[in-house]
Amino acid sequence: MTDFALPETHYALSGDVNIAYQTMGEGPIDIILVPGFMSHIEFMHELPGYTAFLRRLSSFSRVVTFDKRGQGLSDRVSDAPSLEQRMDDVRAVMDAVGSDRATLFGISEGCAMSALFGATYPDRASRLILFGGYANRRDIAGEQKERALQRAKLWGTGAMIKTLTPDLAENREAIALFGKLERLSASPGAAKSFALLNALIDVSSILPTVRIRTALKQIGLPVRAGLHTGEIEMRGGDVGGVAVHVAARVMTQSQPDEVLVSRVLTDLVAGAGLTFSARGSHELKGLPGQWELFAAS
Repeated sequence: MTDFALPETHYALSGDVNIAYQTMGEGPIDIILVPGFMSHIEFMHELPGYTAFLRRLSSFSRVVTFDKRGQGLSDRVSDAPSLEQRMDDVRAVMDAVGSDRATLFGISEGCAMSALFGATYPDRASRLILFGGYANRRDIAGEQKERALQRAKLWGTGAMIKTLTPDLAENREAIALFGKLERLSASPGAAKSFALLNALIDVSSILPTVRIRTALKQIGLPVRAGLHTGEIEMRGGDVGGVAVHVAARVMTQSQPDEVLVSRVLTDLVAGAGLTFSARGSHELKGLPGQWELFAAS
């Protein structure tokens, strides 16, 4: 561990904007981490667990991290960039590292960027991994301006940690690190602009064009999947808990090339433009009661 050298920062040109990026590993597949609301590819190595996580991914792949335009070590811009502009920065970074096809690992707003990239460049996105994302922010659109003003007032203090990782809300060292990340990631005014812009994100209409299962069909490998949403428990490097158990049991009810979801998930994505077909009520082994399941169309 002591002889490990942190990756160097390089720049890719996207139009006339310089996008900062780093690479780790030399595996046979490429994973592009598409960041969320804030990032700083050099300082984030100061955060506990971040480098270890990237090193684990880089043990079987080449991992590429970058700062979106207007954030971190990338060029600052006069106006908050559109989702399409930020999405095209992914393409510029892939071109710079010589990646023809990659897995996109999106976080928060990076999920919408990844989905848009997958729909725009289907030949260049082999897989999508989406963590903590959303198709749109209709749920908070009416109060987003007030949220953005509050975020700008508190920007740089680390106060956002209470929302993102409440278990660290009383950890002074963690709050200080988080506050520094905020300050290095963007200015208060830029953070406000990004927050207002993100309230306008809506990729619902393009989601049906993203076909993650098509490649499996072509090689005759049917996929079965079960989806559920709930709280999880961290168990070392693994996850567990009732929600994980439910998702596994939902999957056992699916047919080849079918994605089944629970009622909880259909309620959460209501209004996102996704369609589901009822598959009736089922008893799930080890779980009480009847569970309504739906097939994603």
